[in-house]
Amino acid sequence: MNGRRKFIGNLAASASGVLLRNVAVPAAPATFNLMKEVMRYRKLDAHVHIGLNKAGPEENIEFAERLGISRMFISKPITHGAATPAEFRAANDMVLQTVRSRPTLFTGMCTLNPAWPKESLEEINRCVGEGMVGVKVYHQVKINDPLFYPIIEKLIDLKMILLMHSETTLGIAGYRMKYDKKIKPNASLPEDFAEVAKRYPEALFQFAHTGGGPDWEYGCKVLKDSPNVYVDVSGSNNENNMVAFAIRCLGIHRVLFGSDNMYYQSVGKIIDADITEEQKQKIFFDNYNSILKRGGYHVD
Repeated sequence: MNGRRKFIGNLAASASGVLLRNVAVPAAPATFNLMKEVMRYRKLDAHVHIGLNKAGPEENIEFAERLGISRMFISKPITHGAATPAEFRAANDMVLQTVRSRPTLFTGMCTLNPAWPKESLEEINRCVGEGMVGVKVYHQVKINDPLFYPIIEKLIDLKMILLMHSETTLGIAGYRMKYDKKIKPNASLPEDFAEVAKRYPEALFQFAHTGGGPDWEYGCKVLKDSPNVYVDVSGSNNENNMVAFAIRCLGIHRVLFGSDNMYYQSVGKIIDADITEEQKQKIFFDNYNSILKRGGYHVD
């Protein structure tokens, strides 16, 4: 016991000596300017919404200007209720109105419900005619359901991407949907994306919000061999290594920047990621712009 006390006492004395000794201290590094770093990168927000909360498009504009987002690809999916043709047409009308208010910032993404196949295809035609460049859907119908086949085939012809709300078999947003009564039977899982991507290898699919609460490691592993499925990093979940893991698992070209209206978190996780500047620029801008370029919808 005396030996232990003597050791601790000597350790404390040594520490005190270090604190009191007049030793040279390295100069502090120059202050890191976080916002200057943020503004270095051009950004395309590949997953962002309007009309899902009380905030209007003014909030989107404010964050775009604050964080240097060049363009937002906006949608208003139907998150509750039957998502009837009348409802999804009204949602798309709101998007079109928002685009017209700031056409240099906003580009529209069409929403629909394949449970109404005829009306959904008609709505794609209408929305594309108004300048929309893709489709954003929720969980009314699974992405690998045959009801989606005509939609996917239409988007193949148009060279447009299908952005689908995603969940995992392990859970999302605080509950494990596989094990409780909150399961959404038509929510699209990573396995569903992999299946439909194999059926339509020429199609383009966007697996939404790996940062939105699901098991992102599991999702990326399932999608590893589905080269036509891209993942966006949107969401408020900022677990360490998320972005770098997605790159290692999927390759740099399959990782997209999106916010899902979680702006600071989604920008921050890329800025903070242990990846190169070139990789950050690819995620923030180049990767999604390359997808848009296939149909001539890219940003100059």
